[in-house]
Amino acid sequence: MFDRRELSPALSAVRATHAPGALVLDVAGDFEVLPPEIAENLGPMVDRFDPLSYPAEWVPADAPEQLHRLASGEFTIGMPGDGGVAWTRQTDPPTVLVKPRLEGSPEAFVTFLVAEALVEVGTGLPEHFLGFFEDRYAGLAASTALPPADRYQLANAVYDAYVGLHTRETFEGWGSADADAEADAGTDLTSLYDAWVDAGERLEPRLSGLAREVATGETSFPAAAELACSAVKHGIDPPTPFGALDTAAYRHHGADYAVEWIERTLAELDD
Repeated sequence: MFDRRELSPALSAVRATHAPGALVLDVAGDFEVLPPEIAENLGPMVDRFDPLSYPAEWVPADAPEQLHRLASGEFTIGMPGDGGVAWTRQTDPPTVLVKPRLEGSPEAFVTFLVAEALVEVGTGLPEHFLGFFEDRYAGLAASTALPPADRYQLANAVYDAYVGLHTRETFEGWGSADADAEADAGTDLTSLYDAWVDAGERLEPRLSGLAREVATGETSFPAAAELACSAVKHGIDPPTPFGALDTAAYRHHGADYAVEWIERTLAELDD
């Protein structure tokens, strides 16, 4: 089910700096949430398990079943919205899982996604938005009229932007031969930087007209947020009204800021 992924010198350098000892594994089967009976097969490869758990009252009753499982303390790796690479600190050492859905993708892009996951492991930030919003997430259910799946998608996107505010400085540093700690070992990280820039440039055409698409109902607000918040991670100016998530104020105030922005913005859209 799991095979150790061979890492390039650049990825090895990123791991050494941001997530020393982390496992990077290819997974034989695709998944959103890895079934516990499969996840437990990681046992021989790790020193211990430390499953997450959250108070049940943080999760609205109508939330997706996967979110209830995560809060319950069931060993849950991966959640909807993770994309082609998932990571967890619920194992010691942390584990990065590369899904087979990425087969056929450009190798440079896949390598960047692995590097991004390693950097995110090293931030110490919660590995899921529930650990970021905490009990505020249940409050969002009471204060907004979004369906459960849309509420999940929006919260996940907004948290993605917050993570991006903490990681993109590292990605930017990879473009300089001497700006990042990894380069001190003589490892060239410019290929990772180029892949980060390329992924951002591919986003830009999709951002054009996004505000109009939301206004006309062509694109839902949560789906638009997913695109716009990816722009934050890539250092690209997001369209209105998402620019408020690309600020020092959001990085400083975190979840309180996010909840206030979501509630205010949804109210304005309803007017």
